[in-house]
Amino acid sequence: MKIQAAVAVGAGLPFQIKTIDLDDPRDDEILVRIVGVGVCHTDLVFRDAGVLTAPAVLGHEGSGIVEKVGAAVTKVAAGDRVAITFRSCGACPRCHSGDAAYCHTMPMLNYIGMRPDGSKTLHDGGAPVAGNFFGQSSFASHALTYERNVVKVPIDLPLELMGPLGCGIQTGAGGIMRSLACEAGSSVLIIGGGPVGLSAVMGAKIQNCATVILVEPMATRRALALQLGATVVIDPATQTDLAAAVRAILPIGVDYAFDYAFDTTGVPAVQAAVMNALAPKGVFGIVGITAPDVALPGFVNTVMTFGHTVKGIIEGDSDPDEFLPQLMDHYRRGELPFDRLIKTYPFDQINEAIAAQHRGECVKVVLVMEQ
Repeated sequence: MKIQAAVAVGAGLPFQIKTIDLDDPRDDEILVRIVGVGVCHTDLVFRDAGVLTAPAVLGHEGSGIVEKVGAAVTKVAAGDRVAITFRSCGACPRCHSGDAAYCHTMPMLNYIGMRPDGSKTLHDGGAPVAGNFFGQSSFASHALTYERNVVKVPIDLPLELMGPLGCGIQTGAGGIMRSLACEAGSSVLIIGGGPVGLSAVMGAKIQNCATVILVEPMATRRALALQLGATVVIDPATQTDLAAAVRAILPIGVDYAFDYAFDTTGVPAVQAAVMNALAPKGVFGIVGITAPDVALPGFVNTVMTFGHTVKGIIEGDSDPDEFLPQLMDHYRRGELPFDRLIKTYPFDQINEAIAAQHRGECVKVVLVMEQ
């Protein structure tokens, strides 16, 4: 079928809106008409690093309405409203233990730009286009996806805004609520006030953390963080020693430190400073993408002496069928107002929307399709 898609045509180049061809769904596939799709930093990293050979269709925070299902699909039917998240196999030990984000075949199912059998779902004038990004490639009017990465959306929720639950929101909130499992009364330091960091702030409030510190250079985002549940915000531009600044928040005997830290920036110098602010037995969760071959922060003897843990986090350790409905319930109750982060743009204004986000005019972009 003919679809409209925002096509990545080369590293660092603007997306091009093009009409291309999408396969009919195979027996295990689901055709979804996209109504909204979030723009995630990961989309831009993959585009600008040329990880998928151009041309490619990215997008992995889609939401929409099921139009057709393959013969083997039983989870959803035509007409169902769905949010789309990352894909997992459902058969490996990690999937069986509820750790879908660490599926043994996660890279093959999400990052290679094609089906696992090597076939492409997208074509432009007969030439193959890389797709299947996170099992969806939802920078498009329609996407093919799978039972493992669709979750039904109740009728009372705004469908066009639900896509970011599939990555950015569940990564931030899940990082605090599931990966770190911050206890009530604990202290947490969050680095970066983008969509993931502010979702972490909301997750910390849900967890009833006593002290929630956000480090963020943009004043508007610091102000929003205080409204969403942060207890203290720090402008790193005013600090010559970030570790000293954050250690000055909570006294523990003769020292100052935090139970948990959560970095969304991927900046090695920042990560090193955070390690110096951890309490004994403190846990440091990392979701920020760094340059290749960057070593873990911290010194072995210090980590050993104080029992520190450095924890890599993907997708907030989410099991989507379990966690996304929980996030929807929190949103419905006003406990996770992630819509306050969102500014919507027409789909064909994707490049303008990304530029506006880079200028700080919005926190989270969601592209909305014409209906």
